[in-house]
Amino acid sequence: MRTGCAMLITLFVVTVTGCRSHRHAFDAEGVFEADEVIVSSEVAGKILSLSLDEGSQLGKDSVVAIIDSIPLALQRSQVEATIQSLGRKTLDVTPQVTMLREQIAAQHIQLSNLLKEKARTERLIKADAAATKQLDDYNVQIEVLRKQIDVTEQQIRVQQTAVGTQNSTVMSESKPLRQAVAQIDDQLKRTRVVNPVSGIVLTKYAMAGEVTTAGRALYKIADLSVITLRVYVTGTQLAALKIDQGVRVFVDDGADTYKEYPGTITVISDKAEFTPKTIQTKEERANLVYAVKIHVKNDGFIKIGMYGEVLFK
Repeated sequence: MRTGCAMLITLFVVTVTGCRSHRHAFDAEGVFEADEVIVSSEVAGKILSLSLDEGSQLGKDSVVAIIDSIPLALQRSQVEATIQSLGRKTLDVTPQVTMLREQIAAQHIQLSNLLKEKARTERLIKADAAATKQLDDYNVQIEVLRKQIDVTEQQIRVQQTAVGTQNSTVMSESKPLRQAVAQIDDQLKRTRVVNPVSGIVLTKYAMAGEVTTAGRALYKIADLSVITLRVYVTGTQLAALKIDQGVRVFVDDGADTYKEYPGTITVISDKAEFTPKTIQTKEERANLVYAVKIHVKNDGFIKIGMYGEVLFK
């Protein structure tokens, strides 16, 4: 009986030792993680629909939620109405200018007649048939009329400048209003929440019917088709590693068995850090190590947070 017990104890010790030796044969170990994306609402409003559940597989660029857009549409209509009203605030200088141009035309006719009378008087004076005072009177009238024409032309320029300045001031309000319309249009597009990456929904934070705010998280998603194993290596191990190097990754598949996956080194930290606190031994925590990320194609078995071991050769 004692011999049998001794054999069982010996077998147990050999088994445990064998398992421990097998575990210590790995070059490094770590935890699987994924690049998680938290998708948030970009506008405030009532969530009309949110078509996803935790565990749902979502494709990239698929519309997963719709936020109520009616308040934004009403705001846009109000701004458009303000833009249209600007046209009614502008002035038309055409009637005033037309009237002044008609006045100038009449003055030119009057000037033409005066010039003809002046020429006739000059001929009469040469023939001693008229007094020089008549010629002086015509010259004065011509000078006055020419000044009147200049004043009228100046009035046209003043009217055009004044009305043009006023209209420019009114229409200058149009540009910021157009920009406001563009901003509202952009917000209207964002009422349709588009999924940014293909992956699986990890956490759902909101429900249809709730009122959301801009920046509030709706759900968290991650692409689990390729998952990352983060391990830490020592300085002596670092020299043998390089980017795109193939490695062997092992995941527990029962008490004493493993599933093996091919992996590829994608990131090697160039900065040393202390061993993570998940390492319980004080001496090991004091060691400086380097983080290494390994991409592993996931068949659905590997989950975030699972432990994995790696052989670099």
